[in-house]
Amino acid sequence: MSPLETALGPVARAGAGLAKRPSVSFEFSPPKGPKSEESLWEAIRRLEPLNPSFVSVTYGAGGSTRDRTHRTVVRMLHETTLRPAAHLTCVEASRAEVDEVIQDYWDAGIRHIVALRGDPPGSLGGAYTPRADGYQNATELTAGIRAIGDFDVSVGVYPQIHPESPSVDHDIDVLKAKIDAGATRAISNFFFDIDGYLRFVEKIRKAGVTIPILPGVMPVSGYEGLKNMSQRIGVTLPGWLGNLFEGLDDDVETRKLLACSVAAEMCARLVEEGFSDLHFYTLNRADLVYAICRVLGVREEPTEKAA
Repeated sequence: MSPLETALGPVARAGAGLAKRPSVSFEFSPPKGPKSEESLWEAIRRLEPLNPSFVSVTYGAGGSTRDRTHRTVVRMLHETTLRPAAHLTCVEASRAEVDEVIQDYWDAGIRHIVALRGDPPGSLGGAYTPRADGYQNATELTAGIRAIGDFDVSVGVYPQIHPESPSVDHDIDVLKAKIDAGATRAISNFFFDIDGYLRFVEKIRKAGVTIPILPGVMPVSGYEGLKNMSQRIGVTLPGWLGNLFEGLDDDVETRKLLACSVAAEMCARLVEEGFSDLHFYTLNRADLVYAICRVLGVREEPTEKAA
C-alpha cells in the first residue's frame, strides 16, 4: 500500500475509491399487519434504487408466514425493479405441500429460492424433528426445488459451525451435498469475527467449493436482542461489541451510530479481502443499510435532468 492508503482505515479507503465497489443484496421479512407493511415498503423503496443483485423474503418458523411471504415476493416482482427470492423451509409440511409452494412460485414468475431446513414453530434454534412425509433437510429440499424448475437456489452456511453439527468439516460436507443437489450460492449467517470468517471461507475453498459465498451482515443497534438471538443460534459476540453498547439501553440514536460504524468497518474490510457480494439482514429497516452502502460506493444511478 502507498503511504496514503496505510494512513487510512478501511472506511476511509472505501470513501477514497481504493477498493472495488461490491454488489449487495438485502433480506426482508413479511409484514405482520398494516403498520409493519407500511414500514416494510418504506424500506424497500429506500433501498430499491441501489440496484441490489437480489432481495429475499423470509419464511416464518413452521411455514407460519407462507401466504404473507408469497404475497410480498409477488408484489415485489410486479411493482418494483427488484429481483426477489423467496425463502422456503422443510418444517411442518409434507413434500406435497412444499412442492405446491415451489410450483406456485414458478407459476408466479419467481426464479430464485433460498432453501433452508428451518426452525420448529416458536423455537429459533430449537431441536428439529423432520416429518416422515416431508423433506428431511435443506439438501433434499434443494433437490426438490430443482426437480420442479430451473431455479437459482441459495443455501445457508454457519461461519461458527451449525449448532447441531459436530465440526466445521461436517458443515463443509453438508454444503457440498447441497451443491451437488443444485445449490448455486451460499449465504452466511451473521458474524463479527472477520478473521474467523476468512479462515472458514478459505477452508471451504480448499475443499473444492467454487460457488459464491456471501457474507451475511446484520447492522443491529439493539444489543440485548442481538445477544439473545446469538445465544440461540450459536454466534459468538466479541467482548468489544458489548463494551461499545454498554450503558446505552435508553439512547437509541447513539446505538444506531455505533451499529453503523461497526458494520461499515466490517464491510469495508471484507471488500478489501476480496468479497465482491455482501448480503444484508435489514430487519425491515433501511437507514443503517443505506448508510453502509454509501460508504461502500453503492449508490443510486444519477438521473439526467431535463433540458
